[in-house]
Amino acid sequence: MSVTLERRTSAISGVNPVAKLATALLVAGVLVLSIDWVSATVALGLELVLFAFAGISARTFWLRTLPVWVMAPLAGVTIALYGEASGRTHLEWLFVHVTDGSLTLAIATVLRILAIGLPAVVLFITIDPTDLADGLAQVAKLPSRFVLGGLAGLRLVGLLIEDWRSIELARRARGVADRGRLRRLPGQAFALLVIAIRRGSKLATAMEARGFGGDTERSWARESHFGGRDVALILVGAGIAAAAVTVAVATGDWNVIWARS
Repeated sequence: MSVTLERRTSAISGVNPVAKLATALLVAGVLVLSIDWVSATVALGLELVLFAFAGISARTFWLRTLPVWVMAPLAGVTIALYGEASGRTHLEWLFVHVTDGSLTLAIATVLRILAIGLPAVVLFITIDPTDLADGLAQVAKLPSRFVLGGLAGLRLVGLLIEDWRSIELARRARGVADRGRLRRLPGQAFALLVIAIRRGSKLATAMEARGFGGDTERSWARESHFGGRDVALILVGAGIAAAAVTVAVATGDWNVIWARS
């Protein structure tokens, strides 16, 4: 399903991108304060319930969040094998030391990655880069030069992919790219870097000629609004974070990171 169609049907498509960014950062900021499985489980459970009301199809959800589902268990395996050793030992071989403490830490790590990564992906599925730039400049009051430069760079990612393909086809036409893919990779990457620098210089000159980055306050083609729905989304994120911390503290599992050192 295309991004455009998702933006029309998603229940969170009309929320200001700044509110989505603030919500994701709020949940992540609270969850990284502690390493315990209780707060991560509570946050993840509440998030999964809310995902059902996000208006995003199951296919889109699983495709977009697949990297998170893959990387979380991999991180957990690494922590289980090489994490902090405490409690009963289950396996010990060379640098591998699997204990009760490392397994508990691995479970907490997996749940925490899912609780932080999944809402971030879901919230950003329906964000248009131009809408995000408008929100960051008008609502968050970030410098317009920084915002527009980032937007321009993001818009050029697709061109870089096309340039890479064009360079590869051109080299094949000259008979220098039929074999040795790894050997020709540095040269092809350097050629892409040269093209990117030249395009960036031309784009910077064109933007300055059109008044970007001037001293006068700039106007915006589209006004970015921040209203009740945006505040409600942030409050939902704050509620999830507060519930996770409250349950973890009540059960005695809240384990602040700096208290471990």
